[in-house]
Amino acid sequence: MPASPSSSAQRARAAVAARLREIRQDAGLTGRELAALCGWHPAKNSRIENGKAAVSDADIRVWCTACGADDQALDLIAASRTADQMYVAWKRLHRTGLRRLQESYVPLFERTHRFRIYCSRVVPGFIQTEEYATALLTRIADFRQAPNDVSDAVQARLDRSRIIHEGDHRFALLVEEDVLYYRFGTPSEMVEQLAYLLAVMALPSVSLGVIPRTAPRLMWPLETFSMFDDVQVEVELLTAQVNVTQPSEIAMYGRAFSELASMAVYGSNARALIAEALDSLG
Repeated sequence: MPASPSSSAQRARAAVAARLREIRQDAGLTGRELAALCGWHPAKNSRIENGKAAVSDADIRVWCTACGADDQALDLIAASRTADQMYVAWKRLHRTGLRRLQESYVPLFERTHRFRIYCSRVVPGFIQTEEYATALLTRIADFRQAPNDVSDAVQARLDRSRIIHEGDHRFALLVEEDVLYYRFGTPSEMVEQLAYLLAVMALPSVSLGVIPRTAPRLMWPLETFSMFDDVQVEVELLTAQVNVTQPSEIAMYGRAFSELASMAVYGSNARALIAEALDSLG
């Protein structure tokens, strides 16, 4: 079972906190002495060192200066920012609209050779039609109360999806069979989306597997996650995006993907399941 999605971020924050504690100890200061030099309450020191309080860039600079360790401040600030980026609330990501978030993925996509993507609730973004993406992103913007720039966000999503036709990239995509029945858009728009899945299956760069409802479960349904080579995993929670970079956790997600892939059907069997879903739309 993959570790808790936020555990990488927790470990990264704990490492920053531990390093700050070591810097204080190396300076020969007690918590109270450091607090006095920094100009804040001693309780703040305790919260920072125990990872119970967020530490700002300014806090790190003041801390390092008080301990005579100014040369370590920049590295610690960088480590702290990395930890903050591992668990990011959607509210923060969407505060400037959905388009910029779609565009922000482009550098990561361009440098990734092997994509492994598992979706339990929606069609993977790479193979969404314009109408399906519009219906889905509209619901996301409404629910998360994000600025409504859906039309621009959809275009950005379509633009970045061209990568499946370009370059030396490989896509292993897995969906639960229920994804074929969850309706985003009108019945005719769902027909178009399912027909596009059939077309995508012919691309040499794409492997599309469908996990049948009746498949004996070797792995329980998980949150949607995307693997970018063996470098990063992105997990989509209701409230936040989690970026996993810890090698042991990436390996765990790789193992989960393999288990899920072993339950899926491909080729003509997958096309038969998609055809059944199409028939259900009349």
